[in-house]
Amino acid sequence: VGDPLAFTYSRPRIPGLNYSFSGLKTSFLYSLRDHLKEDPEFISKNLNSLCASLQFTIVDILMNKLRRAAEQTGIREIGIAGGVAANSALKGALETEASKQGWTVHIPTLAYTMDNAAMIGITGHYKYLRGEFTGQDVAPVARM
Repeated sequence: VGDPLAFTYSRPRIPGLNYSFSGLKTSFLYSLRDHLKEDPEFISKNLNSLCASLQFTIVDILMNKLRRAAEQTGIREIGIAGGVAANSALKGALETEASKQGWTVHIPTLAYTMDNAAMIGITGHYKYLRGEFTGQDVAPVARM
């Protein structure tokens, strides 16, 4: 088990309730780069603590935004779904905060928290069987 406080990474200062992990990813990458210059075995020696520290930082970012959202909107019921709902650190932080704040938390059982990859895969399979194809002229559309 890694030490979640072994490494610290910058937290983005994005106003409002939006969040991004771009700065965190860059901070993590630069930290790895710098440590690997000093010790080529750095990752293998510290893998558990690297993962625990990164997870701790991500959960902290999410929980800070969630607290702010609850304060600004007055929501008292919180739900998480999808692959992120399987993360035990996030669930633990959410349950701890819920008991402090008096929130009602909705977290599906582990069997219902899997990623969407299987759903997308089966959808593609059935579209293939029906002959529904998209040409190569399709272009992505950013929604932000």
